[in-house]
Formats: sequence, structure tokens, C-alpha cells
Amino acid sequence: MALVDVEDGTILSSIFKDSFPETWRDSPDFVQYLTELSSFGIDKLNHEPERLAEERAQILEQTQELAFHNYKTFIETADCSKEIVEDFNLVEQHVNNLLSKLPNFGDQCQQFMKSANDINVSRRLNTLTLNKHNQLLEVLEIPQLMDTCVRNNYYEEALELSAYVKRLEKKHASIPVIQDIVNEVKNSMQLMLNQLIQQLRTSLQLPACLRVIGYLRRMDVFSESELRIKFLQARDAWFQGILSSISTDDAYIHITKVIELSRVHLFDIITQYRAIFSDDDPIFTSTEEYSTHQSSIFHGWVVHKVSNFLQMLEIDLNIGVGNRLDSLLGQCMYFGLSFSRVGADFRGLLSPLFQQAALKTFYHTTQEATERFSDVMQSYTLIASPSLISSTSFSSVSLQGDKNMTPPATLLEYTPLAVYTNNILTAFNDLRPCAPIALAPDVARQLQWSLKSAMETIVAYHRAEETTFNDQERALFVKLCKTACDEMVPFLNRCLQVLFPASSIAQTLGVTIHDLSKMGGIGVIDIADVLHGIRQLLPPTEPTEDDVTTPTSSDEQEQVDSSKTTVDLAIATKE
Repeated sequence: MALVDVEDGTILSSIFKDSFPETWRDSPDFVQYLTELSSFGIDKLNHEPERLAEERAQILEQTQELAFHNYKTFIETADCSKEIVEDFNLVEQHVNNLLSKLPNFGDQCQQFMKSANDINVSRRLNTLTLNKHNQLLEVLEIPQLMDTCVRNNYYEEALELSAYVKRLEKKHASIPVIQDIVNEVKNSMQLMLNQLIQQLRTSLQLPACLRVIGYLRRMDVFSESELRIKFLQARDAWFQGILSSISTDDAYIHITKVIELSRVHLFDIITQYRAIFSDDDPIFTSTEEYSTHQSSIFHGWVVHKVSNFLQMLEIDLNIGVGNRLDSLLGQCMYFGLSFSRVGADFRGLLSPLFQQAALKTFYHTTQEATERFSDVMQSYTLIASPSLISSTSFSSVSLQGDKNMTPPATLLEYTPLAVYTNNILTAFNDLRPCAPIALAPDVARQLQWSLKSAMETIVAYHRAEETTFNDQERALFVKLCKTACDEMVPFLNRCLQVLFPASSIAQTLGVTIHDLSKMGGIGVIDIADVLHGIRQLLPPTEPTEDDVTTPTSSDEQEQVDSSKTTVDLAIATKE
């Protein structure tokens, strides 16, 4: 606000108008002078210009006197002012230079402050790291500790470390170091998984199996079904390794060892499985679908193992086990009986295999007997035989309920018949320990074929040598044919009936012996068909009782107990 009031300003403007500069209006001295001037009277105002002129002259004089007396000071002041001006120019130049450098300096200061801040942050982190050194070291050493625990079989501690690392991963998944630790721990867990599965491939008792499966469940790698499959696969691999180590040089020794090891180890594996995976547990059988699925895994594996055993048994039976088929059958039946305790009784599946093996052995023996008879018959010479050897020279024959099973002594007069009979009896003896009733038709059919072939061989011998026969040789040949028809064939038919009693066949079929006779007889040969060709070489005679094709009388057959009958037939051949 101007120092002169608005009213005074208006008066002064109207009086002096443009007599003084505008800038004087704001001067305090000018305002004070105007105030004093306005208080003067007319006389004093008339003398005021003179007074001002005198005062001016006086001041000018004083100024000249001052300048005269102090000219040196003025000169020094001028020099000093000049120097000051120069110094100010220099200062101004330096200030300009400083101002030009200040932006860069400011940037540098900002960078310094930022670096200092980063260093400060890093220092705080280092300080915090140093304070937490022990805890950090424990975390960083987790992979090494995990690997040590796994390699030394400290699985309990390894699982605890794994659970801790999982929690750590959930909290700090974004930290690279934590991710590295997690990856290394996962590798150790994979090694642990391989070790546990490998342990299942070794000989383990039930407590060890329980521990291993417990660890696998806690690892939460497999589902319940996958865990069952892995367990069965691992234990089966160990079991197969044991079976593969058995020598296959001897079929009987191989299959007996397979039976023994299978009975022991398979039963152990099944016991372990049932103890570890309880299908009867309500927790695991909450839904019918789930229970059925879990049970099918185990039952499928058991069926597979039984099928594998039956395949090995069939292979070894085809190779041949000699005359130890009955012993092998007993072992297999005991094996199947032991499996009945776990609901896997497979004894019913053994019958076809042993029937086939027994029948195959019988076929082979009878075929060899037929071929040998043909060979012996081709080189046989009809000559008069010495007196017959007494019946005490024959091997003992024990047939419960039948006293007429001693081989006919007249067969010793003819080497081909004696050799053939002895070979057929050998086939019967081999078949006797394992002679199921179901084989009766096949055995009778094979025996009938063999006898018919033997008769055809005799007919062929007569056809080839008839022109060279003299009366004695012709009589001996007729006697040979008669002995074969009346002694050998009926005797072998009776042996067949003892081996397969009609009472047992009738009981199996659910019919009476009389009804069985009406059916034409099962387990007997058709003597008329066998002797059809050779009868033409014999003089006509009345039919004998042995020419019928029916079994022995009911009274005789009912006395034969098939379960207790023992056959040990042999005939001494004349060298």
C-alpha cells in the first residue's frame, strides 16, 4: 500500500501534476518533505527556494572540500571497486562453471545415494544372514542329509525331511535356492523308492514287508491299486529268480524243486499280501466297485501263478519223469491241498495233465513193445523148445481178489510172445501207480491196437515163411498162434480189467455192472476183433470163454478194490 493516503495523493497530483517522477512517491523522505512543506506558510514557502539553493551550495562546497581532502581515499576506493568488480566477474565465472557442473554432480550424488542405499540393504541382509547362519546352514544341508539318510536306510528320517521340504516349498516356492533343494530332495526320494522296491525283490519276512509297504504308502507315490500291483510284481520277480536258478537237466528233479519252492514261497507271498492289504477291511470295502477291483488284482495274480506252474508241469511231463509219475502226483496234490487254505485249490486242474502224461507213457511203451515184437518176429526161427521152466521161476504176482494173474508158462516156449507180454506188463506196471478210471477207454483202445498189430505181424510172418515150413515148423507155428490166441491175449485182457475194475468204472459212471456189460464193456478189448485175422490160420475149434468181450463176472470184479490193488507183473524170457 502506498505511504501517501489516497486523498493526499489526489491533492498532490492536482498541484504538482507531473513535476516529479513517479518513483518518488514511494520514497519516505519525499513523503516527509511534502508533509513539512504542506505545513509552511506563504512567507516561508517564498523563502524555501532560496533556503534550498543555499543548502545545495553548502552541500556542494562540503562535497568538494571532502573530495579535496580525501582524494586518496576516493582513488583507493575506486581501485578497490575496480578490483571488486573484477573479483565479482571472476566469481561470476566460477559460479557459472559451478552451475554448469551442478546437474551432473546432482546425478552423481543420486547414484551415490542409490549405491549407498543398496550397500546398506546388502549390509543389513548380510547381517541378518550372519545372525541366521545356523538355521540357513541346516536348510542348505537338507539335500546332503537326505541323501545320507536314504543311502543308510534311515527311511523314517528321510520321510520326515521330505515332509519338511514340502512345507518349505509351499511357503517359499519362488526362491530359486528352495527350488534347487526341492529338486535334489525329489531325486533322493526317487532313489529311496527304487531301494524300497528293490528290497521287495529280495527274501523278506512279513515284518520287513510291512515296513517297506508302510514307507511306500507314506511316500504317496502310488495309489492303493498301483501299490498292490507293485508289491506283487516285485515279489513275483524274486520268486521267478529262484525258479530260474533250478537246473533243468532232469525233468523230475526240476519239477519237484519247483513244487517245493512254489509251495513255500508262494504261500509266504500270499500270506504277506493278505496281511498287508486286507480286502476284508471296511475301510477298503466301502464301495462294491472298489472292493471288487482290489480283489481282482490278487486273484488274477494267483491264477497267473497257478497257470505258470501248470505250464511248467506240463512241459516236464512231456519231457518225461520216468516211473515216478505217482510220486510226482502225490507232491502236486499236496501242493494243491496247501493252496486250498488260501482259496486256490487247483487239484482239479492236475488230472488232465497227469492223465495225458500217463497215457503218453503207455502209448510210447506199447508202441515200442509192438515194434520190438515185429523185430523179434522177423528174426525168429521155429524150433522145438526144451521143457518149460517151473512156475516158481516167475516173479511174484500179488493181485488182491484174483489168484489167476500169473503169466501163462506156455508163453516161455515162444520168445516173441514172451518178450511182447513182458513189455506190455511193463507198460501196465508203469501205468498202475497213476491209472485214472478216465483212461480206461484210451488204454483199452491202445492195447487193442497193439495186440491187433502183433497179430498182423504173425500173419505177415506166416505169409512170408509159409512156403519154407516143414511139417514140424508148421505145427510149431500153429501152436504159437494158438498160444497167442488162447493164452496171451486173454491174459492181457484180464490184466487190463484188473487195472481198471468194472466195479470202479460202473461206480464212476453211476451204473451197475450188469448195465455196464450191456454197454459192451469199457476198459476191455474186443478179443474177436483182435484175433479176426489170426483165427484163419488155426484149425476150426469151438469158441472158448475168453473169446467174449465182456468183463469178468460181477462176483469177481466186486472183490477187486481198485484203491488197494497192486500190480507187479513180470515174466522171465528165455534167452
